[in-house]
Amino acid sequence: MLKNIPPLLSPELLKVLMEMGHGDELVIGDGNFPAAACATRLVRLDGLGVPEVLEAILQLFPLDSYEKNAFLMQKMENDNVETPIWETYRKIAKAGDPNFTEFSLIDRFAFYERSKRSYAIVATSEQSLYANIILKKGVVVV
Repeated sequence: MLKNIPPLLSPELLKVLMEMGHGDELVIGDGNFPAAACATRLVRLDGLGVPEVLEAILQLFPLDSYEKNAFLMQKMENDNVETPIWETYRKIAKAGDPNFTEFSLIDRFAFYERSKRSYAIVATSEQSLYANIILKKGVVVV
């Protein structure tokens, strides 16, 4: 155990977050996301939902301050699924990093392609639909 590190962040995930550099992207996928098929590096956090993972990661992970830094998978046209979880994400992101302004939406298939180029994918058991996020890493200013 270490002080001030959220206990749900596994040693494997902490290593990945430390390895990432400015501009690298991290995907947090819901339970339906094809994480294993898309990932170069896959970290499993089974049993956890995206909100608590997002909140824990943002305690350590700086968002990019130079360009858009947070992305959601856009709903498919004619899909009537409600996405109340997006508002939860906004609240967590606003509280978690001063560089967060708003989520940008990415087409579903473009989201998959971008995920394949991401540094790592965190697979969760989140049950909400369209609950996938991409975060772009920024720099730590001292």
